[in-house]
Parts: sequence; structure tokens; C-alpha cells
Amino acid sequence: MTKSGPRVLLVEDEIIVCWLLEEMIGELGYTVVGPAARISQALSIIESVAIDAAVLDLNLDGEPSYAIADALLERGIPFVFSTGYNKDSVREGYRSVPLLQKPYHIAELADAIKKLLPASLTV
Repeated sequence: MTKSGPRVLLVEDEIIVCWLLEEMIGELGYTVVGPAARISQALSIIESVAIDAAVLDLNLDGEPSYAIADALLERGIPFVFSTGYNKDSVREGYRSVPLLQKPYHIAELADAIKKLLPASLTV
């Protein structure tokens, strides 16, 4: 379920997890952008769609998603990593990025997204 709230890019390669997160983000009142399951897909979306924040799976089918993180950073789009790995597995230089450790609850997702957005965009 998507709404007309702030636009949150969802990047997740596991289809069941993607569906769950898409539903949760929509329930929180945000508009889901994407979702994207591949790096090329996410980069294309970032280049062509207005995005307010992003939830970025750290590992996309065995490939780290740092190229997406870099594109978001270049555009000043705040994001949170979503991963089953711990903070120590995040590459040096990206460890200051907020991290949602899977599995997490909707309240944790809500808090993470709210912290990314300016007060004028929070729902």
C-alpha cells in the first residue's frame, strides 16, 4: 500500500522481505519508490525519480550496494542500510550510515526513516 507522503526508495533483493518492507513503508504513510532489486535498477531510479530517503539492503544477491550508497550520498539523499549483517561488516567510510539489523519491527523502521527526513517531511 503506497500513499502520497514522502518518497522512500526501497532497495531489497529478497522478494518476501521486499513485499513486507513495501507494506510497512506504505503503512507508515510514505510513498514507496521502486522497489529495486539490482544495483542498475536502483541507480536508474535515483537518476530519474525524486526521492526523499532510502532503505538500502547492504547485500544484493551477493554484491555490496555501495555504488547505490555513493549515488545517494552524491545527491544528498539520506538513507539507512538494512541488513542481516552487523555494523562491523559495513565497509569503512560507511559506518556512520544508520543501520537497521534484520529482522526488525515496523517501529524500528518508522524511527529510522523519521530520523532521515527533515521535520517538514515526517508523517
